Amino acid sequence: MPGADPDSTGIEASGERSMAARSIGLAVSGDVRFVNLPPQAVQWAREVEAPPNTANLPGSASGVFVGRENALDLLRGMLTNSGDAAVTQTGAVHGLGGIGKSTLALHYAVRYRDTYTLVWWINAESPELIESGLASLATRLCPHWAHDATAEERTAWAVAWLQWHPGWLLVFDNVEHPDRLRPYLGSLSGGHHVATSRKATGWHTIGPTLPLDLLDPVASADLLCEIAYDRRTPTPEQRVEAEALAAELGYLPLALEQAGAYLHQTGKEIAAYRRALPRMLSKHSEGTDPERTVARVWNQSLQAIRERDPLAVTLLNAAAWLAPDSVPRAFLTPLVPDTDEADDAVDEALGVLHAYNMITLSSRTPTFSVHRLLQVVLRTPVTGTDHPAAGRTSAEQALLASLPPSGDPMPATMRQWEELMPHIIALAINLPPASANDTTIKLFDRASIHAGQAGQRVRAVPLFEAVLAQCEQVLGDTHPDTLKNRNNLANAYQDVRDLGRAVPLHEVTLAQSEQVLGDTHPDTLMRRNNLAGAYLAAGDLRRAVRLYEVTVGQCERVLGDTHPGTLKNRNNLADAYRAAGDLRRAVRLYEVTVGQCERVLGDTHPDTLTSWNNLAGAYRAAGDLGRAVPLLEVTVAQCERVLGDTHPDTLRTRNNLAGAYWEAGDLGRAVPLLEVTVAQYERVLGDTHPDTLTSRNNLAYAYWEVADLGRAVSLYEVTLAQCERVLGNAHPDTRRSRNNLARVKADIEEAAASPDPSKGSYAAMNSDEPDAQPAAGATPIGHETPVPPIPQ
Repeated sequence: MPGADPDSTGIEASGERSMAARSIGLAVSGDVRFVNLPPQAVQWAREVEAPPNTANLPGSASGVFVGRENALDLLRGMLTNSGDAAVTQTGAVHGLGGIGKSTLALHYAVRYRDTYTLVWWINAESPELIESGLASLATRLCPHWAHDATAEERTAWAVAWLQWHPGWLLVFDNVEHPDRLRPYLGSLSGGHHVATSRKATGWHTIGPTLPLDLLDPVASADLLCEIAYDRRTPTPEQRVEAEALAAELGYLPLALEQAGAYLHQTGKEIAAYRRALPRMLSKHSEGTDPERTVARVWNQSLQAIRERDPLAVTLLNAAAWLAPDSVPRAFLTPLVPDTDEADDAVDEALGVLHAYNMITLSSRTPTFSVHRLLQVVLRTPVTGTDHPAAGRTSAEQALLASLPPSGDPMPATMRQWEELMPHIIALAINLPPASANDTTIKLFDRASIHAGQAGQRVRAVPLFEAVLAQCEQVLGDTHPDTLKNRNNLANAYQDVRDLGRAVPLHEVTLAQSEQVLGDTHPDTLMRRNNLAGAYLAAGDLRRAVRLYEVTVGQCERVLGDTHPGTLKNRNNLADAYRAAGDLRRAVRLYEVTVGQCERVLGDTHPDTLTSWNNLAGAYRAAGDLGRAVPLLEVTVAQCERVLGDTHPDTLRTRNNLAGAYWEAGDLGRAVPLLEVTVAQYERVLGDTHPDTLTSRNNLAYAYWEVADLGRAVSLYEVTLAQCERVLGNAHPDTRRSRNNLARVKADIEEAAASPDPSKGSYAAMNSDEPDAQPAAGATPIGHETPVPPIPQ
């Protein structure tokens, strides 16, 4: 063999067949030491060739693999450009165990195996395991010598072999400390390196990183169905269930695979798996590694985090009980014993969690997010791990310390509540049944009072449910505080249009109030008014009118003619008259009530504003737009000033004004106002709240009116899908949305087929048939706003 070039240690070989002993540097436990190989071993390291397709891959890549083609292409591009890459997760939910790092690396190795002289997989959790993985290469390629060599010599031999035989691929799997790869990457430059790691940080001096995100919803459902149904095509119902389970699993590949395998093996229904999700996360199936369940993978990460910073685990356990997104760092400072350095301690602990990809730090605000499924694991009791009660206690402590001062209406306080409410509600939802304590009740009570004052009872249903359960358990079924909270829960159900629960609960509450407090007690009168309102909302006009008339009479006799409670009931009786089609009595009673509200409550009282809105609605229903439009304009302006721009009553009144503009033929003002209102409904009440659906349906109807059929169809399709999901296929609003969509599509077809410009979209829009109307009640656009149920 010809003489070799000087090696990296400066030791040269001389003579045609001679080779020098080679000194190889190894990084073990953070230290670099040199190992001298005997001349014969050095010669074999240079002369031994790897058999074709030599590899030690940890498994087959023939299983289900979806949603990662783009990541494979990116990884290939990175390696061919730079020669090494680290597969970490630095995206939206980055570095979470189970996201598919090793799977991606395995599929890359299999796909491009023929382009490498050798593919070698190394467990890189520790320096000792890296050394062991390299040593096994010597055993494979030179077994006759390696059998009697030390582990260090085998490792050194493998390094020498890799230096002399380029074109290989090394996969360093599950790297715990990126800097421990530096000696190998520096001395081994003749091939490609791929590293997988839970760590998102520490790679900037090592090599480029590949952000590996969660699967998208479609790919997640595909993966789940292919495993669960053994690649058979699922039924439409099974596909819908799979999509719902994939969403609850947070589109995490390991969780999807674990669920699919369990469903396939047991035949369990997806709906049953979803109901038992916390328990399912530690289950494994035949053919799967019991150590590779979601719960076990994350518990390994938690153990490593605890060794670095115990506070980080405390904060993560607390965050498990909060909303998954936008958790303010400031919430967690009360959990730090040393208050002088609390901010620094929280920042450092969150930095550790971020480094292990257990949270995502926001780059725009001082907040972070946690994967929903990780929260489920942390809230589920598992032998050998922290009991979730400790995390719950920490969350309660943090939220209680963050509450704003009582009764402070300042904008800064309102912003505090906006930050707090999602997390308080999440705590209420996540609590086990009937497990609220004095701390949580105090927390929920404050939050529910704020929700009522801000017109956001819709959001507070879980709070009312938790408080009522605690009252029933501690105070008894008929205690006045229990009755008060049962009334408030019934009102909240009514706000979300859950009349199937609202009406019976109102009936029970009224019956108990009559029994405990008496027939004419002010609280009993309030609850009778609320039951009548529930009947009205359910369309039971006969019972609603009769009960309102009885209640108004009792209020006048017990409370007086101009008492605020009497005015509320009188306004609501006018609503019932109007709903029953008796506009003459409705208008007259509204006008009387408006005059009394202005005189007794003042021009800017919320009840006065509501009575104006309702009187304008009666004018509108009677066709008197000349009085309806100016009154609604004044009401909207007052609502914006008194209640705020996004208060639900402001939004409803603005929606009604847009409807009045539409009826007056002023589409130039109706459409923009509806667009603004829909956007605000979506932001304030949520994308699927019934009022949002109504307002969106009305906007689609307005687009239809102005012949903007493309936007009309798109908006009707979105609205119909949400109505079906939220209200059900048979709900009247769903049927109207379905019919409206069918009519606008037919209108488009008619316009395309007919050369006559007088036919088509505009003609169809003017149809007077009931099914062509939007889901807004008596008028084509907009529902009127009655006085809401009376909270306590």
